[in-house]
Amino acid sequence: MPEHALEKIVVNMGVGKALGDSKYLESASNDLVVITGQKPAVRKAKKAIAGFKLRAGDPVGLMVTLRGRRMRDFFQKLVNIVLPRLRDFHGVSRESFDGSGNYSLGITEHTVFPEIDPNKVGKIKSLEVTIVTTAKTDEEGFELLEKLGMPFEKSDG
Repeated sequence: MPEHALEKIVVNMGVGKALGDSKYLESASNDLVVITGQKPAVRKAKKAIAGFKLRAGDPVGLMVTLRGRRMRDFFQKLVNIVLPRLRDFHGVSRESFDGSGNYSLGITEHTVFPEIDPNKVGKIKSLEVTIVTTAKTDEEGFELLEKLGMPFEKSDG
């Protein structure tokens, strides 16, 4: 089996609440800068959805793509510090692969990151972390992440 590696890590944060609160987008952006060390790109709605009071062009998300050293540092922080701090943590799901060896993980509270002071947070935000690997299958991706120290939940097998 050829040796696989991490290609990039993408961190997303939904900011739909920014429609009613202009400071929310700025606060979320600042939090992502602190967490990732990189300025996030603002993602805008492609089309209007009346049910959500959303117009095309409204900001709906923030995205950061990490590569190289920042990616490796973020991965180490995620595995060794952030995940163990999650409440009732028994390992990450083995089911969250996309079929192509990439892994996605949701974090419901951004306050588990050590850089964020929970006393200074107005609203708790959730974020999604996608780990893109050079692996072509979920099995290869699982082996790679397990070797890198990703704490998967114990299987009942």
